[in-house]
Amino acid sequence: MFYALMAHDKPGALEVRKANRDAHLAYIKETGVVTQAGPLLDDAGQMCGSLVILDLPDQAAAEAWAASDPYAKAGLFERVTLTAWNRVIG
Repeated sequence: MFYALMAHDKPGALEVRKANRDAHLAYIKETGVVTQAGPLLDDAGQMCGSLVILDLPDQAAAEAWAASDPYAKAGLFERVTLTAWNRVIG
């Protein structure tokens, strides 16, 4: 099942994002459950959040993945939602 993770960074946290980006990308690669992902951008084109589509068996697995993300461990996010998602196109 697919889950959409939408995370919004804490204000002024761009440096936290940059400092943890390599670990975050390595986590995505090594877990192998991300089908699509990319940063959200603010009006100035700077990274300010994340959209990640996960392919996992259930909500609990999606929550566990999200909690283990280096960005989450670094305290980057102000708020996060995890929602079951039905891919129609793509």
